[in-house]
Amino acid sequence: MGEPIRVLFVCVGNCVRSQMAEAIARHSHGDIIAPESAGVTPLGFIDKTAKAVLHEKGISVHGQFSKGLQSEELRTPHLIVNMSGIPGGSLFAGKKFEDWDVQDPFGEDIELHRRIRDSIEARVTLLAAQLRTSLRDDSMEPGRGSQR
Repeated sequence: MGEPIRVLFVCVGNCVRSQMAEAIARHSHGDIIAPESAGVTPLGFIDKTAKAVLHEKGISVHGQFSKGLQSEELRTPHLIVNMSGIPGGSLFAGKKFEDWDVQDPFGEDIELHRRIRDSIEARVTLLAAQLRTSLRDDSMEPGRGSQR
């Protein structure tokens, strides 16, 4: 398989949901997803409860930090996953994006954080499977990629 697909996970504060998605994607699907995250209005930190529920599953946010959509740190993504609650068409016109309806657990109890973590984990796993299938199908088309 070639280079991983660059996926930018976006939420409002780049503090909980998008950070969880980035960490989960890197931990479990780094072969197919090169994840980054950003916020519409970044809060400048990663939520301690988000870190704790990720740690429960052995997932680290090491090297991650809260940043905005205009950060020079970000590479151009192949796909944007929008969890901000703002319609992606108004934020990412002309770019490939998906809107994911994921509740924001910021400031809520640890149980809600766990449910959101598990929901994001399931969605990221499905996305990884879809990307693998898409790449495999593309490599099977005549004139594209390698064939056996």
